[in-house]
Amino acid sequence: MADTAALVLAAGKGTRMRSDRPKVLQTLLGEHMLSYVLAALRPHFGENVWIVAGHQARMLQTAFPGARFVLQGEQLGTGHALMQALPTLIGAGFERVLVVNGDAPLLSGDVVRAFLEQALGADLAFATLELDAPGAYGRVLREAGRPCAVLEAKDCDAATLERNHEVNAGMYLISLSLAAALLPRVTRANKSGEYYITDLVALAAGGGYSVEAVECGRDESLLGVNSPAELAWMEELLRRRVTDELLLKGVLLHAPDMVRVCPLARVDSGAELTGPCEILGESEIRRGASVASHCVVHDSVIGEDAQVRHFSHLDGARVDAGAIVGPFARLRPGAVLEQASHVGNFVELKNARLGAGAKANHLTYLGDADVGPGANIGAGTITCNYDGRAKHRTKIGEKAFIGSNTALVAPVDVGAGSLVGAGSVITRDVGEGELAIARARQKNLPRQKK
Repeated sequence: MADTAALVLAAGKGTRMRSDRPKVLQTLLGEHMLSYVLAALRPHFGENVWIVAGHQARMLQTAFPGARFVLQGEQLGTGHALMQALPTLIGAGFERVLVVNGDAPLLSGDVVRAFLEQALGADLAFATLELDAPGAYGRVLREAGRPCAVLEAKDCDAATLERNHEVNAGMYLISLSLAAALLPRVTRANKSGEYYITDLVALAAGGGYSVEAVECGRDESLLGVNSPAELAWMEELLRRRVTDELLLKGVLLHAPDMVRVCPLARVDSGAELTGPCEILGESEIRRGASVASHCVVHDSVIGEDAQVRHFSHLDGARVDAGAIVGPFARLRPGAVLEQASHVGNFVELKNARLGAGAKANHLTYLGDADVGPGANIGAGTITCNYDGRAKHRTKIGEKAFIGSNTALVAPVDVGAGSLVGAGSVITRDVGEGELAIARARQKNLPRQKK
């Protein structure tokens, strides 16, 4: 849709959330709700998506550094937000704009596509829902079956609120020429004292423009979040939706009510997850891999038949086929476990690579390190990677053996097939096949008696 841009309304404070953060930065399954809206728009609009920012705009810009923003200095309503964006959109050569709310985290690419297909051809189209308890949603008014206006709930009389359950869902496709002609006629003559984008419906219908109400039934995907209670309800709805999809595709879930998988993650059929656990961000869990209970996996890749055992935390890590993590292991960003390698209990890796078949099974910290295939890292080993000013790397060669309670002071290379004696502090390179011992000779002295 080269002639159409997308505009996300994200400037509001969200006072009912009772939080200092913008409402759209509240999280569901580990991701900002705005992330889900952008993910739904990206397949259709690519980079042609603008976000209207206002309250705590810098926080939004920090959270989404690559996004395009329009600043709404004063938050004077949805119509005012479109007014601020209009010069940018027209100047970029677009003919239409899809407007969506940034607080609708259940929005999907399929819902956007279906709406666009039905809305094309109209000068102004908007989505509607039929709700049993419409509450504070704006009501759709019709004449002879055709939409003629949308009234915000505050501006409706009691009879309209009682009998009318068709509500505005907050998604619009608007001709920019219509917006340019009619937005100057939108006023703040309402109980909120704001410029409503919904006022365009009555102006367009009365001005000879084609107006369509795209009926979306009871689709919860278009509902917004306005309070902590609604956020919790919607997060649970999203969690159940994801787990149901995983079960249908053949993912093994134990205690599924306690499995939390982000919709941005990918879990292959034949993988196995045991709750409680969290698979967050753009993680990938490949076929045959298993994640045990009390694990958190964030933006990490777990290869085929790999195991993540209980109480392990992974963030920005890669675990190749057949590797084993944990229990009680921590893999920080840049950690890589190559095929069939092992990281055991209370082992932490940061920006470190463990070669194929290598093992670090107990009480070890490997930071900024390269460990060769088949190497063995004894309990209590640490790489001293920081000298107070800069980080340095440690290299451990293939099939090297590092004895327990060893400190490797980087930068240092330990050659292939070498052996480092337990309790050593290694400050110089160890050559291939050498034995290194760096500790004082033991002395036994008479014990002083009191």
